[in-house]
Amino acid sequence: MPKVNVGENEPLEKALRRFKKKIEIEGILKALKARKHYEKPSVRKRRKRKMGGNRY
Repeated sequence: MPKVNVGENEPLEKALRRFKKKIEIEGILKALKARKHYEKPSVRKRRKRKMGGNRY
């Protein structure tokens, strides 16, 4: 679970921005969106194949 320490005089917006960046880097949002709706196994395989080709 990502944690962000907020300094005494640090604005909350800045800490929130760091928190969002940390979540994005760890891939938590992608995992949540993937679990939001059921995905058929064939669609999942197709998506993974497509993502694999785009990486390189």
